Amino acid sequence: MTELATRAQAFGLVAEGVAAGLSAPWRLYLARGSRHVSLNVADRAEWDAWRAHLGCPELSVRVYDAGGEIRRTSVAEVLLDGCRISVELVEEVGTDDLDRLLVADPTRPGPEER
Repeated sequence: MTELATRAQAFGLVAEGVAAGLSAPWRLYLARGSRHVSLNVADRAEWDAWRAHLGCPELSVRVYDAGGEIRRTSVAEVLLDGCRISVELVEEVGTDDLDRLLVADPTRPGPEER
């Protein structure tokens, strides 16, 4: 198995996604040694598109209070060629959206709405 050994390869991976029609991430973090690439995207549609493009099997959601603002962080990860790649979405939600926080996929109705 080859590794994403250089910055050029890591940036090339992102360029391939953009060339395939995905929106460019608004922030890209590349750890020293190219062992971790983190893409931050602007909305759920972009997050879904990137995680599908990369084939991310690992999903996690974290909800936290950030100085009075409630935030939901969705992270999708995949290990590709020895490099951990994560796609992250941070959404600010209001207290009126608390029911939505309990649903794994906020675009699908919760059990009480079915």
